[in-house]
This record gives sequence, C-alpha cells and structure tokens, in this order.
Amino acid sequence: MKFYFPDSQDQISPTFNFLTEEHSPYRVRQRDDKYAHEVLKPQPYDGLLVSKAIVDGSVKGAGKYSMPQRERLYRLGVSKYFRLSENVVTLGDCGAFNYVDEELPPYTTAEVLDFYERCGFHSGISIDHVIFGYDPTVSDELVNPAWKKRRQISLRYAGEFYDRVQERGNKIEPVGAAQGWSPASYADSVKCLQEFGYKRIALGGMVPLRTQDILACLEEISQIRLSDTELHLLGITRVTSMEEFATYGVTSFDSTSPFRQAFMDDRNNYHTETGAYTAIRVPQVDGNPALKRRILAGEISQAKAKSAERECMKRLRAYDEGLESLDRVIEILGEYEQLVEPGKKKSKIAAYRVTLEAKPWKSCKCTICAAHGVEIVIFRGSERNKRRGFHNLSVFDTKMHRIKNPLGQEY
Repeated sequence: MKFYFPDSQDQISPTFNFLTEEHSPYRVRQRDDKYAHEVLKPQPYDGLLVSKAIVDGSVKGAGKYSMPQRERLYRLGVSKYFRLSENVVTLGDCGAFNYVDEELPPYTTAEVLDFYERCGFHSGISIDHVIFGYDPTVSDELVNPAWKKRRQISLRYAGEFYDRVQERGNKIEPVGAAQGWSPASYADSVKCLQEFGYKRIALGGMVPLRTQDILACLEEISQIRLSDTELHLLGITRVTSMEEFATYGVTSFDSTSPFRQAFMDDRNNYHTETGAYTAIRVPQVDGNPALKRRILAGEISQAKAKSAERECMKRLRAYDEGLESLDRVIEILGEYEQLVEPGKKKSKIAAYRVTLEAKPWKSCKCTICAAHGVEIVIFRGSERNKRRGFHNLSVFDTKMHRIKNPLGQEY
C-alpha cells in the first residue's frame, strides 16, 4: 500500500530561530528550506502527488508556484526539483477540486499530458470532473443530469488520455480517473476504463463518503475488477479501514489530512499512535488581526498583550524543563486566551491541561520532536505549525506500517 502526499509547497526553514522568531538573513527559500521527506527519518510517504492546478493555476486564479518556481520545476523535473530519493514515486493529477464549479474542465488532454511529460512524472491521472453527490438507489435514467454528464465527461477524457499516452510512446503510466454517484455507477466507470486498457484506476469524489459507502462501492467494483487492475483512492485517509480496502485491490491512496489537521483542526492537532492532542495556542500579538483591532480600538494595551504573550512562552519552556508548575502555565494561558478572545464560549484551557499533563512530545521519537521538543506542540506561526504537520505525517507512516496487509504488499 503506497501513500502519496499531495504537494502544496509546504516547507520548513532549518535556520528559523524559535527564541527570536526570526529566519536567517541569508536564507534562500528554494535552496535552504526543506520538505518533509528531507527532515523526517524514515521518510513519511512513498510518493508525491503534484497537481497541475497548484503549479500552473486554474480558473480560480494563480497556483501556489511563482513563475521562477514553475520554470525550475519544468527545467529540473519533479524528482530533482523536490530532491526526492530514487524510491519515491511521483504522480500527477489535474486538481479537479480547483475547477469543480465549472461546467467543463479547463484543460485539454494534450495540455495535461504535456505537463506530466515535461515534469517527468512516473504516473499521471486522466482529466476528471468531480461529482458532488451520492445516491446508491438512483438509476442511470433518473439520476441528476449534471452527475451523469460529469461521469461521461470523465470517461471521454480518460479514453482520449489513454490513446494519447500510447501515441507518445508510453512515457508515463496512465491512470484512469473513475467518477460515480453510487456503487453501480462507480463499477461501470471502472469497467469502461478497463476496456480502454487501464491497469491502474483512481477513484475520485469519495472524500465526503462514509467508510461503509466506500466499502459498498469497492464491493460492487470487485465484481468486475480484473485481477491485475490496481485501485487508488483520491483524498482518502481511513487508516483503520486500509486493511479492508486492500482486500478489494486498493494499492495506493493520497491525502493531506494528517498534515493539515496540525493547524486546520479545532482540537486534534498533535497526533500520537493512540490518539491526538490539542496544540497550545499562543498567537503572536503582531500577527493576530483580532488582537490588533482591539489594541487599535484602545480596548487593551499593547504592552499588556505582549507581556502576556512573552510570559506564556517563558512558562511553557520552563514547564518543559521541569522548572515551572502546570497550574502556573495554565493560569497564564487562561489570561492570554481572555485577552485574545474575550468571552469565548468554548475555552480550550481544559484541553491544554490534558496536553501538558501528557507531555506527548517527550516520548515522540520523530526527528522533529527530538530536535524542537515543546515548540512543536505550540500553535503559533507557520514554522511551528508545519513542523507539527510533518510530525503528524511521521505518526501516520508508523500507523500504516503497523496495519496487517492481507495481500502481502509492502508498506
């Protein structure tokens, strides 16, 4: 079972100083900043997924790459650009969520194949159009016409994509994208893609589905899946179900979920092998818009806010070294929370106490926590938050290696 991590230009700066909150003045981002696979040992994923929409932009606007970064990617190729080791495989896709509101995908098959070949991907997924709906009971005749049209569009592009890959000399492994709204429609899409010639098929649009719905689709697909057809789940992270997914021919998946939960989730920010903890929020006074508005309005003094912020960081670090009591840390965190978000109904202080009592960073063996300790559990700025995301990827990798593999695949 291979795990692909979707690229979004997420890097950390090794020269960042946690005490002064400053980067080195000599830092060159592309040269000096590191990706997760460069700072975690062992590397936390088997492959990297890169979307054309992230690199080149889409109808919603520019991508996350600057013009020099784009040109560098095209010039060096994906493996050299990301400084990947030889055992990391690469997969390209179109980033269908970026044009989900459009009637038609904004790319042609030739444009997408040019992108895959110029970047030197090992594999590339055909253009698809996401169906945002699931109804296992509706027939092909009565289904929402928009859903039906999007499945037909995806199949039409997949047929064209497979033919163009053959014509250009099979420089990449073609991966057919299957869309559907029910187990029967997904199975029919897979059947069509197999008839086109695909040996590897990516199942899209399943992110909002319950695990039991995904399993129902896989069960239906298993009735027509050829023994040498491999399945990829787009955007699905259900560790506890991966073993069962594998019995239906799933050999790979991708997701940003473990990384993004570090700073997008309200509570489960710091993952461990047995659960998750809430990161300790100590926002920077100068970087918090709500706090700056209150200071400018004269509701609180800037000096008082900065003093509380500094005291939070001081006591957290002292607590990590055994030089401060838990109650005094909780006391200052409570005071600062009231300054930042006065009258907040759902205080996180109780969750902070749980995190601080457990001290999960102390027992973590990942290279990030070993190097930076308590800083990783503090929710503050991108350098800490992305490092916590990298830590979560390391934990996710450990979980994946521990699940039983009924097909004898290597994890």
